[in-house]
Amino acid sequence: MNDHGRQDALARSVELDRRALLRGAGLGLGALALSEVLGAAPRATPEATAVPHFAPKAKRVIYLFQAGGPSQIETFDPKPRLRELHGQPLPDSVRRGQRLTGMSGNQAVLPIAASFAKFAVEPSTGVEWSELLPHTAKIAKHACLLRAMHTEAINHDPAITFLCSGAQIAGRPSLGSWLSYGLGSMNRDLPTFVVLVSKDASRDQPLYSRLWGAGFLPSEHQGTRFRSGKDAVLFLADPDGVSRDDRRATLDALRRMSRDAAERQGDPEIDARLAQAELAFRMQTSVPEATGFAGETDADFERYGPGSREPGTYAANCLLARRLVERGVRFVQLFHQGWDQHANLPGGIAHQCKQTDQASAALVADLAERGLLEDTLVVWGGEFGRTAYCQGRMTESDYGRDHHPRCFSMWLAGGGAKGGIVHGATDDFSYNVAEGGVHVHDLHATMLHLLGIDHERLTWSFQGRHYRLTDVHGKVAREILA
Repeated sequence: MNDHGRQDALARSVELDRRALLRGAGLGLGALALSEVLGAAPRATPEATAVPHFAPKAKRVIYLFQAGGPSQIETFDPKPRLRELHGQPLPDSVRRGQRLTGMSGNQAVLPIAASFAKFAVEPSTGVEWSELLPHTAKIAKHACLLRAMHTEAINHDPAITFLCSGAQIAGRPSLGSWLSYGLGSMNRDLPTFVVLVSKDASRDQPLYSRLWGAGFLPSEHQGTRFRSGKDAVLFLADPDGVSRDDRRATLDALRRMSRDAAERQGDPEIDARLAQAELAFRMQTSVPEATGFAGETDADFERYGPGSREPGTYAANCLLARRLVERGVRFVQLFHQGWDQHANLPGGIAHQCKQTDQASAALVADLAERGLLEDTLVVWGGEFGRTAYCQGRMTESDYGRDHHPRCFSMWLAGGGAKGGIVHGATDDFSYNVAEGGVHVHDLHATMLHLLGIDHERLTWSFQGRHYRLTDVHGKVAREILA
């Protein structure tokens, strides 16, 4: 080699060393990821090694996300005053000059719409529940009803993104990814974070894979979507002509090459991808077993209701969620679309409740009977609520409600949340929070707290600053802790 060639080689070597130095912070993460591939116990990443920060009440989460914005006035927040003022404009003293959306025309003259749904007191708790949710009322002793949730976003996409990631702008890590990063896995054969989407739901608002993405966290922490049909995970089966021994030999060769590349480049994503490949190999056995419903009895299917035998329905996904947490999955997020009733609310929301009520309640009762509810947090809710005034025409059988971020309802069960209570209240019009408000950041802080995490301490350094799920906000709603 001549002098010029030696100089070029030296320059490339120096540049490689500079890259390795800049990536040096990731070497520890890469080594930990590779150690898991080679058979070590599941682990958390370096910035999360002190997690949990204190003894957790919950080990896992099932989040039943009702996409579209369920009307709290028909489901969880009875407002008899609306019947007295039915058809009259919302008082200025309530609206306070606010114009929330552009979809409702002149909001100052839109008529108040009383709820068609009746409410009754559940005897064991004294809490009023809608007639549309008779099964959920039966698990009232486990439910912590949050009637004063509030958010900042008025449109679906930023509002759903906010609930799923703590930010309205896309690109941040999802809630499940933060938990995967912070707490690590509880099993070797299934993903830490699994996503299920109801196939029997109305497709009124789109869902995007970024809602369960890892953002700037290592890619191994992203959610894995399980689908209905023959293959729960795409491309999981071996191609024709490829045996299990062939696949094992391929992964062994990939591991050797990846180890060499990781040592030279210091890129943690190399080891993250290898860890995912190894997990996929194990999932070829574990996923069919988990999704096959073997061992479930006729009584189990009857409990979860019609559709529970058909993979991909809301009922079947609730049953699958229970099977997944039994097998060590940390976070299961079930999305059910169809709650966006700008018109035909009476028929639309009655249909949605019929689809989801029995299975949601069955999941809580089933977890309780199996001794899993104590350390499994179940969350039910959408991205915002609906207005007290009508949108569009109003008849006894047909009216709609617009988006409303200033107050809405959710419920939690198990996992250290206090059961049989109502927390917070709204005004007589379910328009403004009256007391006990819980912001989205507060909800996230509380969920992390129940899992043993101080939300201010679970961080990731990216582009020169430390990020966290709750950004620079959030307080724990200690009043709802058991």
